[in-house]
Amino acid sequence: MKKKWMAIACMICTVGLLGCQEKSANPKTPERQHLEEPVSYEPTQPTNPVVEVVDPTTNTIIDTISPQAFGYDTDRQAYQKLLEQIARDLARGTTTIAGYDQHMVLDKLDDQGKIIKGRSHIILKERELVESILAVSATGGQVEMPILITKSSYSLEDIPYLEDVVVATYTTYFNHADVGRNKNIELSAKAIDNVIVGSGDYFSFNHIVGPRDEANGYQPAPEIINKKIVMGIGGGICQTSSTLFNAVDQIPVKFVERHHHSLDIGYVPQGRDATVSYDSLDFRFQNTSGAPFLIKAIYEEDSLTIEIRTAEKYLGIMKDETF
Repeated sequence: MKKKWMAIACMICTVGLLGCQEKSANPKTPERQHLEEPVSYEPTQPTNPVVEVVDPTTNTIIDTISPQAFGYDTDRQAYQKLLEQIARDLARGTTTIAGYDQHMVLDKLDDQGKIIKGRSHIILKERELVESILAVSATGGQVEMPILITKSSYSLEDIPYLEDVVVATYTTYFNHADVGRNKNIELSAKAIDNVIVGSGDYFSFNHIVGPRDEANGYQPAPEIINKKIVMGIGGGICQTSSTLFNAVDQIPVKFVERHHHSLDIGYVPQGRDATVSYDSLDFRFQNTSGAPFLIKAIYEEDSLTIEIRTAEKYLGIMKDETF
């Protein structure tokens, strides 16, 4: 009996040990799935990129260019020539659209001494615009137009004093009976009267006076063309431009453009004239004195006087004898 119980006890222990072994055995760890390396995707280029030309003064898109449609991928040279034409049209305008380029028209004073604003000198840099468009033609994008704006250079604080002193003056005479010619002199003199020429500014007679036609009150009068005296609208205004030349020639200025008549004119010494013709011959100079000045045109019954005036504090600069 004792042996029987011992046998049973041994069996129970054996079963218990087996059970312990099964419980303590590590469960099988499932295999980890292989993780693929992350894939990086390069941004794809647009199939048909466009270049937008933006006006920086208004932040508006004024032209859209499709490089592929214009031959960027097939004929780069022809594409560049097309861009040059686009830049030229934007700068200089077409028969139907005005360009960005504009000449400076200087400010002037009214009868109460208030400023009448002219307009700034604006240049669209054509070559720089073409290069900027070429730089983004492959990918597309926006390009700002490279616009250079130059304003008249004078200080508002100087305005009340610009009539203080006369630094140069010149007078020419005419026949008071020549009504049409005298009217033309009067109108052109009025146009340049009270014009402010800032330091470094460029003066253009044609841009200030404008077209000499019947719409602006100009009348038929004798004028010189190709060594002949003929009748023409606006004849006589060269007396205004020539009188102005002889006045500003007494102060530090740089003459940019001046032309002579083909015949002797009589009202100024030979070689001291400045003939003009709208959209053709101009009288232009730059104020290199370092000080602003005011042009005064005094029209009388038989004479025209041009005075150059400035503030008293600039008298030494304007009368510099070394220029």
